Amino acid sequence: MFRAPHEDPLAAKDTSHSPASHVAIIMDGNGRWAKGRGKPRLYGHKMGARRVREVVEACPDHGVRYLTLYAFSTENWKRAPSEVAGLMALFRQFIRSETAELVAQGVRVRFIGDRGPLNPKLRRMMAGLEEATACNGALNLTVALNYGARDELSRAALRLAQDVAAGRVSADAVGADSLRPYLDTADLPDPDLVIRTSGESRVSNFLLWQSAYSEFEFTPVYWPDFGRAELGRILARFGSRERRFGAVLS
Repeated sequence: MFRAPHEDPLAAKDTSHSPASHVAIIMDGNGRWAKGRGKPRLYGHKMGARRVREVVEACPDHGVRYLTLYAFSTENWKRAPSEVAGLMALFRQFIRSETAELVAQGVRVRFIGDRGPLNPKLRRMMAGLEEATACNGALNLTVALNYGARDELSRAALRLAQDVAAGRVSADAVGADSLRPYLDTADLPDPDLVIRTSGESRVSNFLLWQSAYSEFEFTPVYWPDFGRAELGRILARFGSRERRFGAVLS
């Protein structure tokens, strides 16, 4: 079952050496991987898409119940129109080719981000995939598509302000956790571990609110080369970390 939005994400009794239940990945390096092989950037994105299935299949074996993938950011619209168009076509192709397998594997798929600017056909396909997998529970896969954390927080703050103005929420009751029910991830637990591939050491506007107490791993491996083995190594390192959440553990 999903944690209710108002529950404390740090309330687990002993999380110091627990396996990562929720892993979020910034899938980076497709373009550079392709360039290094004398190929166009879109070729790198196509090869990267193949890695998604491998990682999805590997997660349950490691006790991962939630996987969030950063597929397309609000800033990615600044890329060349041909690359953006190619990525959108790749997203549609992925949904067409993978829906049956995701259903068979018991994977529930959800999308976060602002769907408004996306092509109507893609939006319909996204909604169809969510509906087709809604009853699954072996793995909860969340795809961040046209997602940016600042945009998410702005949208959440607007909805909260509208509820306060309408009298549905008391202004006196607004506190540090008041935005949580308005976030795109309201019914998901916060990520235990955030991974970024390709050697870059930044979060690039990804899950800023949710990753406040996440552990981070920055691997030099480009996403098209990232698979079951690298995921296993990172999760093993995570399992040896002591997570204190600001407290002192005895």
